Formats: sequence, C-alpha cells, structure tokens
Amino acid sequence: MAKGNSPLVRPTFAERCSDESVLAGAKAAVVACVATAIPTLASVRMLPWAKANLNHTAQALIISTATAAAYFIVADKTVLATARKNSFNKPSHSQP
Repeated sequence: MAKGNSPLVRPTFAERCSDESVLAGAKAAVVACVATAIPTLASVRMLPWAKANLNHTAQALIISTATAAAYFIVADKTVLATARKNSFNKPSHSQP
C-alpha cells in the first residue's frame, strides 16, 4: 500500500504543504487559462492586427505562459504561507 493511502500513517508537514500548494496552484492555473484564452482567441477573431500576426503557436504560448505563471506563483505563495503559519505553532513534542 502506498504511503499516502494508509489511514495509519499521518502525512508529514512537507506532504501536507505540497498537497495544499498543488491544489491551490491548479485552481489558479485553471482560472488563468480561461481568463487568458477568452480575450486572446476573441482578439484573433476581431482585430485585424492580431489575426495577421498571432498564429496558433503564438496564441498557445500566450495562454500557456499565463497558466504556468499563475500555477507557480500561487503554489509558491501557498508554500510560504503554510510555512509561515506553522512556524508560529509550538511543536507537538516537548524537548527537555
């Protein structure tokens, strides 16, 4: 059985932190993809300059760059926020 699927094994801080950041980054990437694709594709259909100068590769690069940037920025901010939040918590085990 995989480590993450066992109900008896608690996930470590790093696993929880990475899971939260991946989920937050994926949500932000979906939003950024839609928010970038709609104006990009609409401008290619309506604006003569965009129709003449933005081929399919350029359109894909615009959309994927915004999507990837949103993912990595939000994932990084989530990791930092989680680490900051947990750095103020007292450790669960006391050391003498």
